[in-house]
Amino acid sequence: MASVPTEIAVLGGPPPERRDAARNRARLLDAALRLVDERGADQVTMDSVAAAACVGKGTLFRRYGSRAGLMLAVLDHSEAAWQAEVIGGPPPLGPGAPPMERLLAFGRSRLETSLRHADLIAAASGEHGRSHAAAAFTVLHVRHLLAELGVRGDLPLLATAVLAPLEASILVQQVRVDHLSEGRVLAAWSDLVRRVCRDPL
Repeated sequence: MASVPTEIAVLGGPPPERRDAARNRARLLDAALRLVDERGADQVTMDSVAAAACVGKGTLFRRYGSRAGLMLAVLDHSEAAWQAEVIGGPPPLGPGAPPMERLLAFGRSRLETSLRHADLIAAASGEHGRSHAAAAFTVLHVRHLLAELGVRGDLPLLATAVLAPLEASILVQQVRVDHLSEGRVLAAWSDLVRRVCRDPL
């Protein structure tokens, strides 16, 4: 089954860099993401990231400018890995499964990653969520799957509507504040998708 067109770029940041510089950047961002997962974004400092990555704090500030700049780079790093799974990972999230299976797997994965990284998203992007590039990727991917499913109408806006319930701010309200289970939220989202696609259970 076809996937998102291959010309869609995965988030990755600046133009190509030296191999050793790329390895160092990935090691640093992996360390920062590990700390975010272990402690929560609010508890991650430039000092703790520098120590975990075995670099000087000055290196972090020279490369990212500020803690907010580092958090944005960490979020983009995480998004790039997730997008690579969507584009070329195993099915059903990646290519090879029927479009409805892929769409439902996409929703499950997006819900999980949005909740897992909600604090990071807030630290990096404020209340407006992920970057424009990340949002554009998800809209284009869902639009592509809707088209494969034969959905008619204004697909860019339909894709945006389908994605809205998976935004971190909405999921945090539902799961952490209103105490709805992730299973209930995912079931409701899956029901929405099937209604949009007019797909019977």
